Amino acid sequence: MLGYIEFVTTPTADTRGTSLILHFQTKRYLIGNFVEGLSRAVFERGLKSIKLQDCFVTGPIEWRNVGGLLGFLMTVADAASSSTASSTDGYKSKKANLERQLEKARQHAKPRNVQMLEQSLANTELRAQDQTRTPLMTLHGARNLTHTLATARRFVFRKGMPVGVNEWRSELYDAGNEAGSALEPTWSDELVRVWVMTIAPEKSTPSSPAVGSRSRKRSHAELDKEDGLISGEETQDRQDQMRRAIVSEMFNSDWRLDALKEVPLSEVQMPARLFQRNPGSGHIESYNGPSQTDVLNGTHPDPTVLVRNPWPGATIETLPPTTPFHDSTCYIFKAHYQRGKFQPERALELGVKEGAKFSVLAQGGSVTTEAGNVVTAEMVLEEGREGHGVAVLDLPTRGHVQGLIDRREWTNAQLMNGIKVMVWILGQGVGDDPRLLKFIKARPQFEHIFSSVDHCSNEIAFPSAAAAAHRLNEVDPNRHKIPFHEVSTATQPDEQNEERQSPDFGTPAKVGKVIVLEPRYESRPAPKPFDSTAVSFNGRSKVLALADEAKSRLKDPETMKALEAAQRDMPGKDAEIITLGTGSALPSKYRNVSATLLRIPGKGSYLFDCGENTLGQLARVYSPPELAEVLRDLKMIWISHLHADHHLGTVSVIKAWYNEVWKGVPKTLSTFKESYRSKIDQIRGEEGAKRLAVFAGHPMLKFLEDYDGVEDFGHSRILPFSVNGIFQRPDGQSGRVATAITWADHQLGLGLGLDTTLRETVFSRLGISDFQSVMVQHCHGSQAVSITWPDGFKFSYSGDCRPSLPFQEIGKDTTVLVHEATFDDELIGDARAKKHSTTSEAIGVGVGMGARRIILTHFSQRYQKIPVLGDIDPFAAREPSSMEDAYPDSPPPSPPPISQQSIKENRVAPVSIRRAAYDLKVGVAFDLMRVKVGEINQLEYFTPALSILLDQELASEKDSDKRPDIVMDEGSGKTKKAKGKLGKPGKPGRHGSPGKKFLG
Repeated sequence: MLGYIEFVTTPTADTRGTSLILHFQTKRYLIGNFVEGLSRAVFERGLKSIKLQDCFVTGPIEWRNVGGLLGFLMTVADAASSSTASSTDGYKSKKANLERQLEKARQHAKPRNVQMLEQSLANTELRAQDQTRTPLMTLHGARNLTHTLATARRFVFRKGMPVGVNEWRSELYDAGNEAGSALEPTWSDELVRVWVMTIAPEKSTPSSPAVGSRSRKRSHAELDKEDGLISGEETQDRQDQMRRAIVSEMFNSDWRLDALKEVPLSEVQMPARLFQRNPGSGHIESYNGPSQTDVLNGTHPDPTVLVRNPWPGATIETLPPTTPFHDSTCYIFKAHYQRGKFQPERALELGVKEGAKFSVLAQGGSVTTEAGNVVTAEMVLEEGREGHGVAVLDLPTRGHVQGLIDRREWTNAQLMNGIKVMVWILGQGVGDDPRLLKFIKARPQFEHIFSSVDHCSNEIAFPSAAAAAHRLNEVDPNRHKIPFHEVSTATQPDEQNEERQSPDFGTPAKVGKVIVLEPRYESRPAPKPFDSTAVSFNGRSKVLALADEAKSRLKDPETMKALEAAQRDMPGKDAEIITLGTGSALPSKYRNVSATLLRIPGKGSYLFDCGENTLGQLARVYSPPELAEVLRDLKMIWISHLHADHHLGTVSVIKAWYNEVWKGVPKTLSTFKESYRSKIDQIRGEEGAKRLAVFAGHPMLKFLEDYDGVEDFGHSRILPFSVNGIFQRPDGQSGRVATAITWADHQLGLGLGLDTTLRETVFSRLGISDFQSVMVQHCHGSQAVSITWPDGFKFSYSGDCRPSLPFQEIGKDTTVLVHEATFDDELIGDARAKKHSTTSEAIGVGVGMGARRIILTHFSQRYQKIPVLGDIDPFAAREPSSMEDAYPDSPPPSPPPISQQSIKENRVAPVSIRRAAYDLKVGVAFDLMRVKVGEINQLEYFTPALSILLDQELASEKDSDKRPDIVMDEGSGKTKKAKGKLGKPGKPGRHGSPGKKFLG
């Protein structure tokens, strides 16, 4: 049995925690911090999740430890569903083939063939049942893990993977502090045994505030408990059952989108799409009867209509309350007891003939010789040993150190026998604690690996994206900067820009480092980190020649004079757009998920969508001091819709802002009981100027509110505005937009003349003069937004959508339009089916707006390339639509899988687009691109160089998706790298010897 651990992430700017994967041939275990960017790191490393069934979360349940868990689970669920579907199709085909052969055998009266085929058919059906059964994913972690998952009930909907949650609670599982009990594992399966240690912080630790230190409104259950109506234990059990039921529905629901129910029109919760059954044909069709308003006014009878059953998760408005828990979870993993090596010579001496009985003995069984003697495994096996193992120890604060040191596990010789490695996941400054250093120095027999910002360099976590950024920098250094990283020092700077040194009795963790546990312990050196000097590409001289030509043209005074003259009247030329994430649905090697930062000098920073790991992308664009400045200037976050790829980075960005601006100090109790006037003063006063506005739909704000019970991430310091842009077109004339914005108990009717003073105060704090949004066709609650600043600069952002006439109208005369262009023009069918836009459709919306500049983003392709720009269609947004999909009564569906046609390689160089009658310029976004509004017209000069660069990159990338396998050398028993593509297994040796076993 070959088993090893591999580091998947270490603390860096864009993977802010430590995760490891424990490999066995038949199963995987993911251990550590499930940080934002984990899915992308797994993809970058070429790791497979298909055999992953158990995940062990270390530390307390906080976003820094579980921020990437939701995205990772959705990715794994999709992979499991696809694998199951593929296996099912394969077995159906094989079964049909066997049935045809069986029928022929019966027709030709061949009994022997019939018997063989019947047996093959039965075996195939058994294998199909085994291979296509729905896999179970079990998550193990501290208290609040289930609650954290349940907060995502409004936007996580999967059918392919049941998820179970096992929360470790010290009062139930912490048997390690009882004398003699540490020998019993807390959890085990056929491969490993696990001992769980829950470490409570010292009560006096400043960084570990007391549970429940922040005030909140008490629930009915808590009041009932105080009145003695139900016990605390009953309340907790009832609440846990509710959370578990929600999580079960999120990942293994039988809900169907096409299920309709009959209800009176007066009882329908609007907006919703309505259907009716045709009385003549009985067919279901769109409802075209009287409106609900007419029915409620009594002017029409109340008809029966058909509506979709709502997604169950969306019907649960509020979760049971919870409070932060700071206990940190640590683990000891050990393989089972290892039998000794089989001795065939000894078996022959005892009268056992070579053959099947050898295998029985090697597996620990007993056999009977021809002479009638019983031979047991103990008689022919060498002496066995304890399985090897690893301790994964997560200490987020110094307050957790003593609790770990005092554990009785460390003094239990049998448990410690076989432990080879201690992986230390440490919070900042914890590694300097004298108590911990003494504890580690007293145990030199273990290999100590330290994973923290104090020990690990801020190395590049995603080499493919970094290499692409370096190549783009060679072409256009003004717009494409080299990602900020550090490899010259062993540690990352702390808040005071000081550096700490790694201890001389351990080594820092490195991504890709492998430690073999079974059958022989071996610590392999980590691969070399990303080296920017080694970045190269085919056709470099030709690409750079074209780039130099572009730079030369932009240095020409006449060229620059013409460019400036064409945009002399354009406002906001100094505003800078940073496209942090430009991919769609899932992060890939080259593109992270959606996020765009707008920085306006003298006004502030504005973030449009905030996909997973947006904070990491910011930390690659800016140095730590620069990032701190961006966070201090952050005025607003806009979330366009509830798909996870557009908002799963929001919590971490808010928390980073909260720590920078408010130093992590929450609001006090009195501020939750303010009068209307004092609430208004929150905006008008000095405190209001420091608060961060979050504009989103109601479900997104409820997600943040639900998670606020798990940890203080700054929710009390933000201004949450629920936005509902409803487009109206009275009398068929030019429409007017009413953007309803709700904050606390007060509603602002923007554009309708209500609460003008407060509206102006809010806008003044944000530095803007107007804010408009509209519903667009994509998923439930999807919105596009257009914002205007006092100098006339106007910025419009589409989010995900089909071309939208309402959006086109609110964005009239926009300065910059950032619009999704998920598909090339040839894939118009995919765009319509998945409710996205093509390149030309996106540009057509901009032409209809009269936009001066357009940035295309949200690309579906796996490899970077310049999208093919076809003819502009200024009427693309005018396709017939009742806007019914802007108000679906279904949950936000997961982004549909992109078809193979959607990602096929297109090497056609961009063609010239048909120019509008004004100075329209179109730019294509890349991750981490920084471009000033006044320089967007320079981007097209670099298109020829970029086209060849990305074409060459695509060609070379086709052969690079390979991951060396780790195998056992049959002669020496040492591990080595095997060449070739991932997935080619070797053959096992005789009598259970390792041979060359595939790990994958």
